[in-house]
Amino acid sequence: MIPPAFRRFVLLAGLVASVATAFAADRTFHFPATGVRAGGRVLLLAIDDQSLSLRENLVEYLSKPSVRKEPVLSPDKDDFTAPDQVASHFYGAVLQDNGKFRMWYYAVGMKEPGDARHPDVKKLTQGPVCYAESNDGIHWIKPVLGQLEFHGSKKNNAIALPDALIEGVHVIKDADDPNPQRRYKMVYNPHNGTTWVIRTATSADGIHWQAAPTFGIDRFLETSSFYKFNGLFVTSGQRLLFSEGGHKGGRQSHTVVSPDFDHWLPGDVTSFALAEPQNPADRGQTQPYDQVHLGVGAASFGNVCVGLYGLWRNQPGDESDQKRWGWFGYGKISCDFGLVVSNDGLHFREPVKGHVYLSQHDAPATPVPGKNYPTILTQSGNGILNVGDETRIYFGRWLNAEYGKGYHGEVGLAVLPRDRWGALGLYPASANNGAGFGGKPRTSSGEIPDHGSVWSAPVRLPDQGCKVFLNADHAALMDVEIADERFNPLPGYSGAKAGRTSAADGLDCPVVWPADFAALAGNTIRFKINLHRGADGAEPRLFAVTLQAN
Repeated sequence: MIPPAFRRFVLLAGLVASVATAFAADRTFHFPATGVRAGGRVLLLAIDDQSLSLRENLVEYLSKPSVRKEPVLSPDKDDFTAPDQVASHFYGAVLQDNGKFRMWYYAVGMKEPGDARHPDVKKLTQGPVCYAESNDGIHWIKPVLGQLEFHGSKKNNAIALPDALIEGVHVIKDADDPNPQRRYKMVYNPHNGTTWVIRTATSADGIHWQAAPTFGIDRFLETSSFYKFNGLFVTSGQRLLFSEGGHKGGRQSHTVVSPDFDHWLPGDVTSFALAEPQNPADRGQTQPYDQVHLGVGAASFGNVCVGLYGLWRNQPGDESDQKRWGWFGYGKISCDFGLVVSNDGLHFREPVKGHVYLSQHDAPATPVPGKNYPTILTQSGNGILNVGDETRIYFGRWLNAEYGKGYHGEVGLAVLPRDRWGALGLYPASANNGAGFGGKPRTSSGEIPDHGSVWSAPVRLPDQGCKVFLNADHAALMDVEIADERFNPLPGYSGAKAGRTSAADGLDCPVVWPADFAALAGNTIRFKINLHRGADGAEPRLFAVTLQAN
């Protein structure tokens, strides 16, 4: 007879062996500095100074997205039965799913049929959630879902949810959930009768949703994005909390977290904040200083999150003229986008502090003829996605017209070459300022350096190995060395034996070493990317290092 203790030992040994086997067979990268694990494909972005950290003779060059002038989705102003007769607001989400593009957004319509071109703000309704589809992500249709009656008709694209007033809606497709009825997950922004909170919902098809019976968070949070990062579900948004010393604070970005999507932890993380005025009396949402609108709209790319925050140019209104709307500056407030990045999915930072990544002037809302109203850009990380060779940024923009004189909202689109948020490049050859008290980044011989380098953070490669690609201009002017965690070069992969690519330029320039790179599978290493100015003056630009598991 086998003793019970021995049976328990055998079972435990088998469990350990099975876990070890599963880990060995997976395609997971591990980043020891952050504890993040990510499978399949990971990005070391030039804008990420933790993943590509130790830099020599290099400077950042942020990209500028190209913006489609026309909106990709607009309100149906001439259809009084349309839930989005006044505004199609992209506090929303876009997925590329099963061969088509799918969008969820929140609508603003009229409580009663009326003039949608000159709406009275007091006569508008916020919500419901609406749905649209597209074959190319540019030309959208609003399919008739027949779920919700609006102004006496169910011939609309509204989704039935149990809440009368709704603002934001954010959707992901969770391939890791074994239950197909929970494959699509939604976090949306209902009103609980006092303030805006969050409720969750799940769906098998993204069309028919089952909402949770209770609010996920029953405290104020206007949401800007919902994503899964390192096994946690994260929702970001705007809160109005106390600043230093317990004084009033302005709009700042906060995130809430759930380990299982069903239970949301109390409390939040201050994920990104702009400076509050030194004088406490000058702080608060009605004070005229820059604040963070709707939190961070972030998208998860496995090991890193990239997002936009709304740089809200706050201006209070006129209390005597606008009564209860006086806290808001109609015709005054505008909002730009700033760029942020995170390595833990919770705390965000700007690659370049205070940089306007996308201005309202670059992407103005459709104007009212004869007027010059400001635009408010509204972001959602659930609108940032890679499509082929592009990174697409779907975003909201609404015209901040004077009270009752033309307010509307629409969905815009900006585009970058895939993952090219910004680049690392050499100090310019014509540089006349930079390092040190001498004022010029010159060598001891008085020359501008014609080479530079950047070290990566440590990364444990999958046991099955991976491939390495450079997203770069003039990639042939770069080489890639490999070292251990303590920066000691590996003899077979550094110096004259560094990896190189035969591609001149491209989004995926494969790097090849003379030695067998597959032999490093399962090891923790650092990459060192060296950039060299061309003999003809060509300037290399590194946008990202992509690691693709085998």
